[in-house]
Amino acid sequence: MRKPKTWILVADGAQARIVRELTRDPETGERLEDIVHRMQHKPLRQIMSDRPGRAFASHGARRSAMQYHADPVRERQRQFAAMLIDELEKHHAAGALERLVVIAEPRMLGLIREALPPALKPLVVEEFGKDLIKLPTEKLYAAIADLGVNGLHAER
Repeated sequence: MRKPKTWILVADGAQARIVRELTRDPETGERLEDIVHRMQHKPLRQIMSDRPGRAFASHGARRSAMQYHADPVRERQRQFAAMLIDELEKHHAAGALERLVVIAEPRMLGLIREALPPALKPLVVEEFGKDLIKLPTEKLYAAIADLGVNGLHAER
């Protein structure tokens, strides 16, 4: 019986890694390379450099500063989550992905949940609110195996 193709999305608000295989192929000793995404880092002062402007009061000649309607950093993370979901949708449509495990920093996990379309929601078999993205590759694989991700085991 063939094992379903399970991918593991590991992410925080600025970078992500899609682990396509934890173990090496027994015949070739190879494993599929991870897909890595990094959001270009911008300091907050650059993100907020375009100030929201000023508005006239409803009566009189007074003007007052307008407020930001959303947190610009959170909005960038929301866009990053949407980009990751688009990538996963393309791979799912191509038949490369059958199940998905999400391991993300808790706030990013919430954004990923919000962005998941109905077609991908049933693929999610497990979720973990952990920030593992900064671990070196082999330690990351070991940490995923230690979580007991749905029967997957990494080589050590």
